[in-house]
Amino acid sequence: MVGRFPAPLVHGDTIGVSATSSGVPDGIRPRLDVAIEVVRDRGYEVVLGECLGVRESSPGHISAPASERAAELTLMLTDPAIRAVVPPWGGETAIDVLDLLDWDAIAAAEPTWMVGYSDISTVITPLTLRAGLATVHGNNLLDTPYRPGDGLVSWLDIAAMPEGTTFSQFPSGRYRKHAHVDYGQDPAASELTLDAEGGWKRLDEDGDLHVQGRLIGGCIETISPLAGSAFGDVPSWAAEHAPEGTLVYVEAAEADAFTICRALHGMRLAGFFTGANAVLVGRSTAPDHEALSQHEAVLDALGSLDLPIIADVECGHVAPFMPLVNGAHAEVKLLGGAGELTQSLC
Repeated sequence: MVGRFPAPLVHGDTIGVSATSSGVPDGIRPRLDVAIEVVRDRGYEVVLGECLGVRESSPGHISAPASERAAELTLMLTDPAIRAVVPPWGGETAIDVLDLLDWDAIAAAEPTWMVGYSDISTVITPLTLRAGLATVHGNNLLDTPYRPGDGLVSWLDIAAMPEGTTFSQFPSGRYRKHAHVDYGQDPAASELTLDAEGGWKRLDEDGDLHVQGRLIGGCIETISPLAGSAFGDVPSWAAEHAPEGTLVYVEAAEADAFTICRALHGMRLAGFFTGANAVLVGRSTAPDHEALSQHEAVLDALGSLDLPIIADVECGHVAPFMPLVNGAHAEVKLLGGAGELTQSLC
């Protein structure tokens, strides 16, 4: 389905918070409270869903039964009073809500922004592919208090941009060596320690690059099971955006190099990269193997596609975070070692 862009957030709009996957334990609740206040300080109202904490009656990895999470997300995405939905963070098995969502109602409703990454990719990518809804692969709510890295913007900035807006982001040049962030250690933290240096680089060959297409992608571990299904039908979506093509972004959260290699091969065989003009690979601290690095895993799986592959983009689990809009037209430049990613909300 051709993309539909939600109306920009304006002062007084309501943002819904629902744990589509994992709930927030009591020890991290202070961070959630801080994040909610950051959103309110931007002039927005916040409504909290019932699927948010950790229930004794539910397994520890989910906030509520799948039927309840799906019903709450459907309600928020179809309620005209709610203009954006952002989960507190990711999780493990958001895949269990996909066949329980009311897709007809979501597709018929006025578009609502949905934001997130990691396991939330499991939901936002199908929302773009199946309901034609532009979504933001960006910070979850608990990361929102952090100041964006140099050259980057916040999802709150993007969600407030009118349709047709064009904006650019640039590699920050610095990143955090360790992906894990302890939200309970300093609930009010607004600065991330970026203790390593590094920029984008091509894996396929040396040289400059200038390429365009429609953005689509997500976390490898969570979206690879969707490839080839009704919820991950990239070939049909890419056909609707021909001849401009797609820019597919992928990022590894924590799986070892061989697991990532197999997952990317499966995505390739299922047509996930059909119509792609390039592949963007997020920076990762996921483990290498002595026989195969994470970068080598990407080349093993995708090298035969003969596409430009740009690695170490700030679109993964390693801070800082570069929000990407699924469905947006994007232009990527890597010229003389300097990178730039421009997105157009149209």
